[in-house]
Amino acid sequence: MFDNLSDRLTDVFNRIGSKGRLTEADVDAGLREVRLALLEADVNFKVVKNFIARVREQAIGETVTKSLSPGQQVIKIVHDELVHLLGDANVPINESKTREQPTVIMLVGLQGAGKTTMAAKLALHLRKKGKVPLLVAADIYRPAAIKQLETLGKQLNIPVYSEGTNVAPPDIAERALRQARINGNNVVIVDTAGRLQIDDRLMTELQDVTARVQPHEIMLVVDAMIGQESVKVAETFHAKVALTGLIMTKVDGDARGGASISMREVTGVPIKFLGTGEKTDALEPFHPDRLAQRILGMGDMMTLIEKAEQVYDKDQAKKMEKKMRKGTFDFEDFLNAMASMRKLGPLQQILGMIPGIGKQMRQMKDLEDAVDEREMKRIEAIILSMTPKERRNPDLLSNTNRKRRIAAGSGTKLEDVNALVKQFREMQRMMKKFGRGGNPNDLMKMLK
Repeated sequence: MFDNLSDRLTDVFNRIGSKGRLTEADVDAGLREVRLALLEADVNFKVVKNFIARVREQAIGETVTKSLSPGQQVIKIVHDELVHLLGDANVPINESKTREQPTVIMLVGLQGAGKTTMAAKLALHLRKKGKVPLLVAADIYRPAAIKQLETLGKQLNIPVYSEGTNVAPPDIAERALRQARINGNNVVIVDTAGRLQIDDRLMTELQDVTARVQPHEIMLVVDAMIGQESVKVAETFHAKVALTGLIMTKVDGDARGGASISMREVTGVPIKFLGTGEKTDALEPFHPDRLAQRILGMGDMMTLIEKAEQVYDKDQAKKMEKKMRKGTFDFEDFLNAMASMRKLGPLQQILGMIPGIGKQMRQMKDLEDAVDEREMKRIEAIILSMTPKERRNPDLLSNTNRKRRIAAGSGTKLEDVNALVKQFREMQRMMKKFGRGGNPNDLMKMLK
C-alpha cells in the first residue's frame, strides 16, 4: 500500500544521508519533499502540517547540527515522529477482567468494509492465542452475511451463534453472550450490519447493542481504499458509539494509504489490526514502529520472523538452514520451502518485509515476474513432474530425455525445465557462497 510513499521518502533520505553537513536550507528542501510525498499519499493536510513542523523543530536543533552524521539524525527524527503519529506502541485488545464474563468485541463499519470476513480472521487470530471464540451473526439485513459467517465458522471450526433475520440484533447479541457463558467461550465477536454513518436508525441500533452487551472493544473496520473519507467515517462512528480501536482492511491493495496514517491522529482511536489479504490468516496486530519502518523502506523483519515462527517447525528449519548454507538443498527441499512460504502470505508482500529488497523488487520487472503466483505454480508443476529420485538428486537432470519427460508431464516446454534447473544450480552456488560470508547484493543479481 505504501510503496510509492516509501520510494519517495527513501530517495529523499538517500540525498540527505549522503551529505556530510546539513544546512537549514538542506533540511527545509528535504522536508518540502517529505510534505509533498505525504500529501500525495492522501495524508490529512493538518496532520502533515503538524508533522513537518515537529520534525523541522528538532532537525534544525543543536543535536543535529553538531552530529557526526546529521543526515542519519534527521532520518531518525522522521522515524520517531512517524511512530508517534501512528500511535507510539501496540495497543492490545482490552480483555474481560473476570473468568465469568467473556471478552465482547463488536465490529462496526460501512457496508463492504469486510466486517464479516474480519470477524472470522479475528476469531482465528485469538484462537491461536489460546482463546475460545464465539462468532455472532447480528447482521439481519443481509442474509448472505449470516450464511457467509456460518460458512467461515465451519471452515475454521469456530462456532457461530445465529437466530436468522427476524430477531433484533440487540436480542441476538444478548442471548449469544448468555450462550457463550454456558459453553465456555471466553471471547464473543459480534458481526453487525454495515451501515452509512448518517443512518440514524441503524446507529441507534448499534447503541442498543452496546447497552445490552457492554462490549470491551468496539472496533471500526475501515477499508483503506476509500482514502480521506475513512477519516470522516471514523470521526462519525466514534462520536456515536465511542470506538476503542480501528482495523484497517485491504492494506495489501494499491491505495495511497495515507488516510490510515491520519486516522489515529485525527480521532485519537488506536489502530489495532491490519488486514493484509483475503485469506483468513491474513491479519496482523498493528505495531506503529513496524509500519513506520515499512514506510521508510526499512523492511519489517520482526513481523516476518513472527510469521515464520507460526509456520516453520524449528527442527526442520535448522536442517534447512544447514543445507542452505552448504548449498546441498535439493528440489524436494525447494518444494517444501515453497509450501511454507505460501503459508506466510503473498510472496511479494513477504519479500517487501526484507530491508532493502522491497524497492529493488519494484524496480526489477524480472523479479516481479519471479514472485508472481502463477509463475510459482508453474515451477511447482515442473518439480512435481520429477521422480522422487530426480528431486533428491538434481544432477540427474543433465539428461535431456528426463527433462523432456518432465516438460510433457508439467505442461511446459523443455526450455522452461532447462531454465529452472539452471536457476536452481545458480541458487545452490550462491547460497553456498553466502554460507562463507558472500555479498547479499549478489543474491539480487542472481534473482534478476
